[in-house]
Amino acid sequence: MSHSTYSRRRFLQTSGTLTGGLLVSFFIPASAKRLGEKAAAGDVLFAPNAYLNIMPDNSIKIMLSHVEMGQGVWTTLPMLIAEELDCDWDKITVEHAPPGEPYKHTSYGIQITGGSTSTWSEFDRYRNAGATARTLLVQAAAQKFNVPVTACHTEKGFVIAGDKRASYGELAEAAGKLPAPASVQLKDKKDWQYLGKPMRRLDAKAKSNGDAKFGLDVYFPEMLVAVVAHSPVFGGTVKTFDATAAKAIKGVRDVVKIPTGVAVIADHFWAAKKGRDALKIDWDPGAGSTFSTITQFQEYRKLAGTKGTPAAKAGQAEEAMSKTTKKIQAEYVFPYLAHATMEPLNCTVKITGNTCEIWTGTQMPGIDQAAAAKILGFKPEQVTLHIQFLGGGFGRRATPTSDFVSEAVQVAKASGKFIKLVWSREDDMRGGYYRPAFLHQVTVGVGTDGLPAAWQHQIVGQSIVAGTSFEGMIKNGIDATSVEGVTDSPYLESIPNYAIDLHSPKTSVTVLWWRSVGHTHTAFVMETMIDELATAAGKDPVAYRRIMMKSKRHLGVLELVAEKSGWNNPLPAGQFRGIAVHESFGSFVAQVAEISIDKGQLKVHRVVCAVDCGTAINPEGVRAQMESGIIFGLTAVLYGEITFENGKVKQRNFHDYKILRMNEAPLIEVHILESGEKMGGAGEPGTPPIAPAVVNAIFAATGKRVRKLPLQLSDLKSI
Repeated sequence: MSHSTYSRRRFLQTSGTLTGGLLVSFFIPASAKRLGEKAAAGDVLFAPNAYLNIMPDNSIKIMLSHVEMGQGVWTTLPMLIAEELDCDWDKITVEHAPPGEPYKHTSYGIQITGGSTSTWSEFDRYRNAGATARTLLVQAAAQKFNVPVTACHTEKGFVIAGDKRASYGELAEAAGKLPAPASVQLKDKKDWQYLGKPMRRLDAKAKSNGDAKFGLDVYFPEMLVAVVAHSPVFGGTVKTFDATAAKAIKGVRDVVKIPTGVAVIADHFWAAKKGRDALKIDWDPGAGSTFSTITQFQEYRKLAGTKGTPAAKAGQAEEAMSKTTKKIQAEYVFPYLAHATMEPLNCTVKITGNTCEIWTGTQMPGIDQAAAAKILGFKPEQVTLHIQFLGGGFGRRATPTSDFVSEAVQVAKASGKFIKLVWSREDDMRGGYYRPAFLHQVTVGVGTDGLPAAWQHQIVGQSIVAGTSFEGMIKNGIDATSVEGVTDSPYLESIPNYAIDLHSPKTSVTVLWWRSVGHTHTAFVMETMIDELATAAGKDPVAYRRIMMKSKRHLGVLELVAEKSGWNNPLPAGQFRGIAVHESFGSFVAQVAEISIDKGQLKVHRVVCAVDCGTAINPEGVRAQMESGIIFGLTAVLYGEITFENGKVKQRNFHDYKILRMNEAPLIEVHILESGEKMGGAGEPGTPPIAPAVVNAIFAATGKRVRKLPLQLSDLKSI
């Protein structure tokens, strides 16, 4: 998409209606002399709704209400429209939709890509969009051919009636003049041509040959580059600064103070970076200067020893616990985690008079647009947002505070210049908005049958949404993102007495959702404890889970992964297995990890994954996301850790915040269970089970339980 697409495109709305929640509008070019007048050839556009445009050359342009950040919606959402439109797949092009009412999430009420919701949330809306367009095109063809609508059928972008045929492009203008149908009939699943079939990714070519435009690729000749010096301590502020040396650097154009620090603006990134290095800043570190990882978990342990806010309860856990003769106690520790997206944060801003243009990759364009408008004293419609491909998101580009977009706007406002803000890898790694650090303490009282009779569980960690515009998600003092995966665990159905409490302490460190959010730590706790209970009961881990689980879909993926992994078959000497099962974001995933340990080195040889996401719209996309989630999760198991000392982040780049390398990646097999049940997500559910599956395998190999991540060398030594 060219950077000036939105400024060049001018439409005049001629009519519109709302049908069954689907916005249906009809547009002709503003260049037409009067309403209804035929435009010049090549200009005619049929836009039956906000989600697709049909051009005279029979090409189909689909507008994405969600953003592409590697998860595959650039392909999956067009599949929904293409199925009902019955168009030629090779004629489809895709664009990110700008902020707008039609593109708001069907459940959340804001324009957002997150929570592994993109496909299921658009399943009906996008299919209806395609079916509406097809209905109008068939009606237009019937009029053109002078035949009944029932005499027409569609095939790959053409309407056919006997020996007569017309392309959608030929019919576009006439179709645009017809009234929208009150309702449309969607295809039966048995008639699907595209859905449920593996489809090539529409963005693959552009991302292979370099044509794809990410935020970091945005360039204009008159644009300057800005970098910002942030406080080394979260919550710190600038007391004074001296920019003399910075301004002496060749290429540096300006130095300005903004709310988040001091910005250096230069002809290019390197000059801006050198200028920033030359700044002399006296920081007021604030209360955060004493913060450290060691003292943080000491305080968390103290909190865990007190009564928290009840998150879930059944029976009389304390009384039942006192009657059990065998107890298992465990403490689990999880560090802060950085998102570490391959594309560092960036945002380009141009302010001209009373308008503003922004180029960036964002998961919440409407919120970012509103934030920019507020800073500038504009109305949201005065801010145009050009959404680029995202070089990874994982939640980092969905900040309620619009942090990096707001910062770029502040730099442009303060300097009066057309700027591109770039965060270096070090800025990104030390810039906060991490997955929160958590501590869990669990005590399980075991009955004479080997099953848990009582379960007491304390969870301590920062709330992601407290103090943000999403704070309304907190109910009765409970941030659901802190306890999901525990309070809704399928195992609770088999535990008569349980009490789960939450503590949500506050620190100066900013936190944010991270791929699979709370499930990143809760799945680990539940699946490793269940494994420990199985061992204590003398049961096979799979057999024990069969006893504990009542959920058909959990059991479905458990049985499938056991079968496909050959759970009951012997492994080569020196190799060991572990298993985990977890539901998140509406999808059910089971994984078996096969590992070996040689001289203190862990090798994950193979991961077998079974997933039930209801209906796999693009099976290849689901497989890719399971593989991606497993690799992402393995990074956290082996390496992921942000630590603090004297208020400062110790890690700064990939040398000390390592990412799983290609030579470390296991063989991954993904098996999709088509249950036909309610559709779930795919982008995140593959991540939670891998950590517990791996450490359960480590127990099988060493006899040691791992309760702290990332792995330590001592974890890999046998008892």
